[in-house]
Amino acid sequence: MSVFEDLESAVRSYCRSWPAVFDRAQGAWLYDETGKPYLDFFSGAGALNYGHNNPLLTRPLLEYLSSDRVIHSLDMFTVAKREFLADFDELILRPRDLYYRVQFPGPGGTNAVEAALKLARKVTGRTDVICFPCAFHGTTLGSLAVTGNPLHRGAAGVPLEHAIVLPFDRADGGSVEEGFIWFDRLLEERGEGRDRPAAVIVETVQGEGGVNVAGAEWLRGVAGRCRLHDMLLIVDDVQMGCGRTGPFFSFEPSGIKPDLVCLSKSISGYGLPLALTLIRPDHDIWEPGEHNGTFRGFNPALITASAALRSYWRDDALERVSVARGGRIATVLAALAESVPGTEIRPRGRGMVHGLAFEQGELAREVSAAAFDRGLLVETAGPADEVVKLLPPLTITDSELDQGLALLADAIQAVC
Repeated sequence: MSVFEDLESAVRSYCRSWPAVFDRAQGAWLYDETGKPYLDFFSGAGALNYGHNNPLLTRPLLEYLSSDRVIHSLDMFTVAKREFLADFDELILRPRDLYYRVQFPGPGGTNAVEAALKLARKVTGRTDVICFPCAFHGTTLGSLAVTGNPLHRGAAGVPLEHAIVLPFDRADGGSVEEGFIWFDRLLEERGEGRDRPAAVIVETVQGEGGVNVAGAEWLRGVAGRCRLHDMLLIVDDVQMGCGRTGPFFSFEPSGIKPDLVCLSKSISGYGLPLALTLIRPDHDIWEPGEHNGTFRGFNPALITASAALRSYWRDDALERVSVARGGRIATVLAALAESVPGTEIRPRGRGMVHGLAFEQGELAREVSAAAFDRGLLVETAGPADEVVKLLPPLTITDSELDQGLALLADAIQAVC
């Protein structure tokens, strides 16, 4: 480990929780350099929804790379980009009655969020953005301003401004309408002038914030207020998109249609860097080159993205399997929470993202460490790392899922 300790920055984090040197990966498994297997319930923080080195994606990628095809092209036209855009429109947007322009803002999710925030301010001519406690939208300055994590915010080094924090769904208990009291009061006080917010940015499930699930009624309430007060609605689907909650977009069950949608992580399907900002056509008022970057529309990532769409989204088979497996996870976690007397454990989640919230962050961290010792990767999330978070690949087998849940149960019993 000395080379990492001596040469890599102290900012590294995941390796501190999982002190192994990984070498190979396939499907739902990672293997360290000694060959020890680890069942992966982390999935690259949601970047590997289709598992590691999925052969349905590896084959077209290798064919592309071995044929001297274009790798880097900024925003020039390429065959790979044309095929991806056509597939995305045919297989994702049109079947859902969605019509968006696709912007390639840069390689990561924070790039997609930065573009959305900048465009929302340009469209409305206003500056403030409504966001929510425990939200995570990225660590560049614009996305960090609407992120709630104090550790990340504290590293900014400058004031983080033009963000208004309002309660997330049922954050204070009570009914959905009671949860909008502060929301409505703010909008009434701001009136119709330039002080009115430009946009609302929301995750339908706050992943890094602790697997906090927003209800469909609350999301419709947010969308309705955006329409009423001429604000843009931005849905950050970086971690919860691409089937993580069941449907391709996490907002689909609520029936809302956001003005802007941010995608990254599993949109490439393979763990390659790719991000999209989806823009309602009448909001696409960018001047050419007004927002740019060197690594936009990385062609190998577009190849694997197209392969993932063609392999998994021609029908609703993956969605149905994910919803069923999500139900299995919810059932097991509910029983597991009840099986530990004297320790309050609250399960929550949707689709293939679930969490177990402990009273203390220390307990959750101990469970994650005990799971690692048993060959299972699960991370912690939430303001105090108090939630053990499960993000297994959507392509995991039923037997692998049961094996992972059994390892988690064993780790919890050992700790609690």
